[in-house]
Amino acid sequence: MKPMTRFTVATMSATLLAWAVTGCGSGPGGATAGAKPYPLDVCLVSGEKLDGHGKPYAFVHEGQEIKLCCKDCLKDFQKEPAKYLAKLAGPNPAPEGAARTGNGH
Repeated sequence: MKPMTRFTVATMSATLLAWAVTGCGSGPGGATAGAKPYPLDVCLVSGEKLDGHGKPYAFVHEGQEIKLCCKDCLKDFQKEPAKYLAKLAGPNPAPEGAARTGNGH
């Protein structure tokens, strides 16, 4: 093997190992370790209790763990993430369990 080829193989192997160890994404089963914990017990989009539709959909966005009541809310979050993140960034996020207006499901 040529030296450049060995370097390429070593780099790709290290990348794949890092990807496997840290997780390939977020969402159910994805890696949320190291993210800022989600402080509410309601969906950031709809305001519904997180256990209302079964297991919440969790993922990390810009270092912040986000929990939604269902994967359908992800579409709304992705359209306007700043709008929903502002709910967490305020001086007093809504109390846990507080209902909010949202997509209404």
